[in-house]
Amino acid sequence: MNELIGFVNFHLIPGIVLGSIYALGAIGLTLTFGILRFANFAHGETMTLGAFVALVVIDLTNWHVLATLPFAMLLTVLTVLVMDRLFFRPLRTGPTVILLIASFGLMLMMRSAIQIIWGVDLETLSKGLAIPWVLFESLRIFPKHLLIVGAALLLMLGVHGLLRHTPIGKAMRAMSDSPELARMTGIDTERVVMATWITGAVLAAAAGVLLAYDTHLDSRMGFRVLLPIFAAALLGGLGRPYGAMAGGLVIGVAEELSTYSWIGDGPLVSPGYKSGVAFAIMIALLIWRPSGLFRGRVF
Repeated sequence: MNELIGFVNFHLIPGIVLGSIYALGAIGLTLTFGILRFANFAHGETMTLGAFVALVVIDLTNWHVLATLPFAMLLTVLTVLVMDRLFFRPLRTGPTVILLIASFGLMLMMRSAIQIIWGVDLETLSKGLAIPWVLFESLRIFPKHLLIVGAALLLMLGVHGLLRHTPIGKAMRAMSDSPELARMTGIDTERVVMATWITGAVLAAAAGVLLAYDTHLDSRMGFRVLLPIFAAALLGGLGRPYGAMAGGLVIGVAEELSTYSWIGDGPLVSPGYKSGVAFAIMIALLIWRPSGLFRGRVF
């Protein structure tokens, strides 16, 4: 019984929390890929920017972390729209590889700007010692974990409502299926592209803030989780937002469960190498099922 409780406390619950954060990041990434047809390497730095904006708001107001989300989202959206206007839009009609290279350059530029403005030291968004709730005398649940999972679920429900029940969401789905057909039917593709960037930036900012809330904040935080987020998007199927939700949860839980002592007394995978689990899953998918679980796009 104690072993089961330890498994739930230290592996399963953290895996669900981490997977919820990965899912938010993967949805934005897969939307960008599905509509704009390129992998945005600057997505991780967008997450980092949102987290640092939250840090600034907390330092100025001493608000709760979740109360800073609207400010982080707003500034991140404005930054992403400026990036699209200056860097991506002029290159959109060219080869896809040009956009890919541009996003890689923007990733380096954003990281350097963040390091110049905020430095490279570790920061924290939550002050004080986190004390878990103890249920049934041994099950430990941190209140911040409930807030993180709850916020992620609300945002994912918001994405579902946007895609299924709004005109712009239906236009985004149509353009993801066929940009040429969407243009022929009179859909304003530039408006759809803007909505895609806004949605991706909102989710990236939220993922960055929630990740920093769960752990800590530094200038390379987004870059470190970029690989698991790509793996989650691939697992669900590129261009499939619902697949990204499922893929994020699977990758997060798989990373945490890989550190459990499945064989012997020590962890199956050292915690320092658990990100390699996401890489292994991504490589396996590219070899055996490149379309992902939800049959996404393959180019």
